[in-house]
Amino acid sequence: MSKRLPPLNALRVFDAAARHLSFTRAAEELF
Repeated sequence: MSKRLPPLNALRVFDAAARHLSFTRAAEELF
């Protein structure tokens, strides 16, 4: 994964976090 995340990726992270209500679990899902 590139060091610079495109805006779309940031939105995916936010969406995953919103779905899980947990940034930690979202991070585990995406990374």
